[in-house]
Amino acid sequence: MPPAKPGERKLQILQTLAEMLQNPHGEKITTAALAGRIGVSEAALYRHFASKAQMFEGLIEFIEQTLFGMINKIASDERSGVKQIEAALPLLLGFARKNPGMTRVLIGEALVNEDARLQARINQLQDRLEATLKQSLRVAASQNEIPAATDAGAIANLMMSFVVGRWHQFAKSGFKRDPMEYWAAQWPALLG
Repeated sequence: MPPAKPGERKLQILQTLAEMLQNPHGEKITTAALAGRIGVSEAALYRHFASKAQMFEGLIEFIEQTLFGMINKIASDERSGVKQIEAALPLLLGFARKNPGMTRVLIGEALVNEDARLQARINQLQDRLEATLKQSLRVAASQNEIPAATDAGAIANLMMSFVVGRWHQFAKSGFKRDPMEYWAAQWPALLG
């Protein structure tokens, strides 16, 4: 096998880490196990990442870029605040379904015993998602799609709690409980 180019090896490390996180038993991932799975030495991992925390940061960056890239596209394509939310929530649930390993990062399960700044970054990501939902709710209120007196902060928090709860159910079920289960019935109740 020809040697991988530096950018390709870095991507391979992140992809392998994400695959290892898909293990429904959720064992702690060591750099030795990661290196063994890729077929390189641990030192080779550290040529691309200064620490295991940087590897997780790479996954978090991927999650952020993917989710916010798609959410920003929804916001630019869809003028209706309700339609923005109606598209964004299944996007968040569907991302988990397609990326089970990343779901363990999103709920912080994969970050236990890792650098505390990683969990802080996930918390910040969730706060940003909630702020995005809040903004869409404000748009919906300004368009008279929902009552003007709606507490956008409270409803956005409820929606984000719902999403995080579904992510937890998915991960804790060994990725068997579909995050989109009951979505059609639950969406009207979430909007109230």
